[in-house]
Amino acid sequence: MLFRLLSISLLSICLFASCAPQTSQQSDAAPSKEELSTATPNLPLHKIKLPPGFSIEIFAEVENARSLAKGDRGTIFVGNRSEDKVYALRDTDGDRKADQKYVIAEGLNSPNGVAFKDGDLYVAEISRILKFPAIEAQLARPPKPEVVFDDLPNARHHGWKFIAFGPDGMLYVPVGAPCNICESKKEVFASINRMYTDGTGFEVYAHGVRNTVGFDWHPDTKELWFTDNGRDWMGDDVPPCEINRVTAKGQHFGYPYCHGGNIPDPDYDERGCDEFVAPALNLGAHVAPLGARFYRGKMFPPSYRKQLIFAEHGSWNREKKSGYKLAIARPNQGGGADYEVFAEGWLDHASQAAWGRPVDVLEMSDGSLLVSDDYADVVYRISYSSD
Repeated sequence: MLFRLLSISLLSICLFASCAPQTSQQSDAAPSKEELSTATPNLPLHKIKLPPGFSIEIFAEVENARSLAKGDRGTIFVGNRSEDKVYALRDTDGDRKADQKYVIAEGLNSPNGVAFKDGDLYVAEISRILKFPAIEAQLARPPKPEVVFDDLPNARHHGWKFIAFGPDGMLYVPVGAPCNICESKKEVFASINRMYTDGTGFEVYAHGVRNTVGFDWHPDTKELWFTDNGRDWMGDDVPPCEINRVTAKGQHFGYPYCHGGNIPDPDYDERGCDEFVAPALNLGAHVAPLGARFYRGKMFPPSYRKQLIFAEHGSWNREKKSGYKLAIARPNQGGGADYEVFAEGWLDHASQAAWGRPVDVLEMSDGSLLVSDDYADVVYRISYSSD
């Protein structure tokens, strides 16, 4: 707690003195490599409730750990939202804990999104996409990044990005609404977009998406499923956050006119909810669903395969907090999904105190699941054993 208070104080001083990074350039200093301690952070992991047979442990300590991506050689890349760095983690001794941490880049502008393809690491800042070629062979001294695309809006409200490569080989890049609730004249806002790996072919893929910070493609249908954060200031229980399913390019998912499939917005009610694609699953209001991945591995029981596991980061403006857990959206025959809690315990409902906030999930090669936490500053590993 003392460390967190000191960190907040230093950040406040930094902002007042305008000492935060003013550019999105990588530092000229050689990135650092850190041998990670084997000591376990003092976190109450025993409070996390999981289904029988599952266990949770610390994989690595990473400040403001956000989006996750895995390289071909097993390197785990971690983005930041409130910080300026991108990290790489390595487990070199096979004990299922990272023992090496590299700073791949620093001085970046909220590098939240990371994605990996054909040996290259792609990083999303607020207004541009960078590429670090052949990165796993150069972790100790990464190359200067190449700018793939630099024509994204520079609005910081919902400006941080989750990125991922689709089955079509294109890079999908969302642009959130530049506000809580508004109607932007620029088509790129409140959308999910895609482009080729060289930055060409940029197009809007889905409209009416307030702010998605996590998505994945169903292993069989290849349809895109994404989380979406509902608007604020309509009350504690309205509107719901959403899990949505894209069945065709160009679909509109309602923002800012309609929420949850049937709730007209009080400020933008000129269009009917029947004009838009309804959510596959409505979640609790303000739970802030973020990272989401379909489980494809074999470590977990068969009932978890091809199910969407996602993080509920947790509310900030609700009288009683909600979220702060991992959940599952189980696709059903009707085209929607059923909800199930997977892991909870980061929030004490009685005291309303939270000690962690899950952000992203990532399946490992052995079928275990990594979970980032930007509040506890760690990456967890969830595994299963029938013994």
